[in-house]
Amino acid sequence: MVEEIFEKIAQELPVKPSDLSSYSPLALAYVGDAVYELYIRTLLLSRGNAPVHKLHRQSIEYVKAKAQSDIIHKLLEQLDPVEQDVVRRGRNAKSGTVPRNADVTDYKYATGFETLLGYLYIKQDFDRLLEVLRISVEQNEAD
Repeated sequence: MVEEIFEKIAQELPVKPSDLSSYSPLALAYVGDAVYELYIRTLLLSRGNAPVHKLHRQSIEYVKAKAQSDIIHKLLEQLDPVEQDVVRRGRNAKSGTVPRNADVTDYKYATGFETLLGYLYIKQDFDRLLEVLRISVEQNEAD
């Protein structure tokens, strides 16, 4: 279901995978954040209807910087060299801000994770994107 949504959006909008190199790592992270949030919200809703406040609290456990940082640390060795470079570029990007409730290092690694998701989404490599998302959820839930 989520894959179909991603594909339909990509078909509808004029963002081309061939333009990937023109996007900054933070622009990719911006998209990756939304992709991850949509995936997590859809996952939680698929597990049963619940009050929105409860769904929000559950989603925080997946989307907070510390959780994303932990995920990318475990995931790095499963990435190919190009994907590792995308994460590195995202991690090293100068965002200028750090959320109040996040460690700077965690925030940088979380940005790298989101950059990877945005990269895979814009590249329209939905099979790999979903594989990374599934692995991420499994790792988060194993902790």
